[in-house]
Amino acid sequence: MTRDLILGIDSSTTACKAVVWDMRGTPLAEGRAALPLLMPRPTWHEQPAETWWEACGQAVRTAVAQVEISRLAALCISPQRETFVPVDASGAPLYPAIVWMDERARDLLPVIAQEYGAERIHRETGKPLSGNLTLGKIAWLRAHEPDVFARTAKYLDVAAFLIHRLTGHARTGWGCADPTGLFDMRSNTWNVDLLAYLGVDVAQMPEAYPPGAVVGTVTPEAAALTGLPVGLPVVAGVGDGQAGGLGVGIAQPGQAYLNLGTSVVSGTHADVFVTDRAFRTMYSAVPGSYSLETVLLGGAYTITWFVEKMAESANQRMKESANQRRGESRITNYELRVEDRYDEAIADIPPGAEGLMLVPYWNSAMNPYWDAAASGIVVGWRGIHTRAHLYRAILEGIAFEQRLHTEGVEAVLGQPVESYIAMGGGAKSDRWLQIMADVTGKPVYRSAVTDAAALGAAILAATGAGLFPDARAAAQAMTRIAPEPFTPDAARHTFYSQLYTEVYRALFPAVQPYLQRLTALIDNYKDSSVDLAN
Repeated sequence: MTRDLILGIDSSTTACKAVVWDMRGTPLAEGRAALPLLMPRPTWHEQPAETWWEACGQAVRTAVAQVEISRLAALCISPQRETFVPVDASGAPLYPAIVWMDERARDLLPVIAQEYGAERIHRETGKPLSGNLTLGKIAWLRAHEPDVFARTAKYLDVAAFLIHRLTGHARTGWGCADPTGLFDMRSNTWNVDLLAYLGVDVAQMPEAYPPGAVVGTVTPEAAALTGLPVGLPVVAGVGDGQAGGLGVGIAQPGQAYLNLGTSVVSGTHADVFVTDRAFRTMYSAVPGSYSLETVLLGGAYTITWFVEKMAESANQRMKESANQRRGESRITNYELRVEDRYDEAIADIPPGAEGLMLVPYWNSAMNPYWDAAASGIVVGWRGIHTRAHLYRAILEGIAFEQRLHTEGVEAVLGQPVESYIAMGGGAKSDRWLQIMADVTGKPVYRSAVTDAAALGAAILAATGAGLFPDARAAAQAMTRIAPEPFTPDAARHTFYSQLYTEVYRALFPAVQPYLQRLTALIDNYKDSSVDLAN
């Protein structure tokens, strides 16, 4: 019997995608199921964890029904990162899953920094202390949901939750554990001291394995739900960011991927463990190496905000506003939905958006500032400006921010990032990729594969199944990029460089103290006895 097909599962923030690949990286079948994203309060983001399993089952059933399942060699999951759920001894959720973009633990971060040590956390975990990490949210559960905290048997990331349902074992990959901020990357183990500080025993965390290791096999119960063959090997993966990098072939120094999704995430390959506030250090999908990752949380998130809040009818916006005030906001899709009319409208607007500049911190700021209270900035408004000007300023602002991020990585590595390989929803926009090239001065290639994270997971599954000697060899055989890059226009790059060096780079540091004070005043007002409705 020939086992020459691999199943890659990408369980992202908005959907679960299951894709069957052959050994050349050709997608043969796929399934997809949407995931809800709930906002019960402003800045809170949650998901019912059971929907991960339901969506996974639906997506996998659809995909494997289109192929001969006896040919499947293994499967691997690339999950959304930092998101986690507390479960009881049977694996049943005790509380809604807290999603990576949730900000409820923001006020606890200074306490953690003082008591345990922010620099110590960074040194041990590779992650500067920030609101997206799991560690602050477990501290929040201990403070605000003590019953849930006391009853929790395991804290499971998305991959661990799904692997438990597939195999009966609560296991995960190093590259899924390290984004939590609770994994010691120097020893490749859970950080016992940090867990003890939180009041968590290491036994409450899933067992963690290196990328490509087999962590179990599909049980009869899981097979009945998913359509998978009983006994199919399940392989340890990495988070969707690192998996996407592998899916576009990033496996050597000097290479960087650029995921233009809900967040704009870029990862540069490194062969040594190094930390700096310019990035966060992650495990690469290639064992023994690392990904120096930069993150802009307000990437396509900001564009979606524009489309939903600024470009829809006034009546629809008022309806959404009323729902948010009642706590009924239900977000079902944060993927990029750039409307053709806006891409066309900005064609006649020159670089610089006729004086409008935007800093895209619509969802706080990670590297290089690590400011959980950061918010977006738009400067230069005049009466001539339209929605199209704002749209162009968003695209340019995200590109300026990516240049800032990449320069920080290059300074630490001491070598340039030669080019980007773009993927994600934003990579479909020729306009955005050209702006990115013009602003950064680097060629931008487009991945030839739409589902790069699912392909990255499949590459690890193929490695774990023994179909290739290692992940590098599998990536070389299975990945493809479009041959013609978007190249920087010399004149536009010169102009954008002036805007970047003389205005953009200094803008947020100049305004940051006032934004922090504004946030504090608003928070104090909300906490007072004043009736906000009056």
